[in-house]
Amino acid sequence: EWLGAVTNCFLIRDPREVIASYIKKREDPALPDLGFMQQAEILDFVRTRTGSIPPIVDAKDVLENPERMLRLFCEAVGIEFSESMLSWPRGLRQTDGIWAGHWYGEVAKTTSFQPYRARQAKVPAHLREIYDRCRESYERLYEYRLR
Repeated sequence: EWLGAVTNCFLIRDPREVIASYIKKREDPALPDLGFMQQAEILDFVRTRTGSIPPIVDAKDVLENPERMLRLFCEAVGIEFSESMLSWPRGLRQTDGIWAGHWYGEVAKTTSFQPYRARQAKVPAHLREIYDRCRESYERLYEYRLR
């Protein structure tokens, strides 16, 4: 129920890239670990409840044009864009939470958005079915992304 009381938005990423990143930390993820199905379910819930599509941002689009995408996002959620959104101090923050040391290592080394680099990651055979399911959910959200 609390989902109806917030401004919902989604950050999505190509499942091939998500899986390639995830298996560096945990070799054998289950479908729910990756979050794609949950995102699709939440999208359906929000659409049904509000009659509108919440803002959806694709990570690749952000990396290819950070300022443009952040401006679009800010407009969609009703907040003012600030140039300060394009950079941050190097390192982890206390507000990053308990998983920061496990997941945010590369981000902690940066001070701004890094240009998108296409990865030629292969999905391991044992994760192919999971990838296909994730891809279906991703494509549903991708269709509605901010551009």
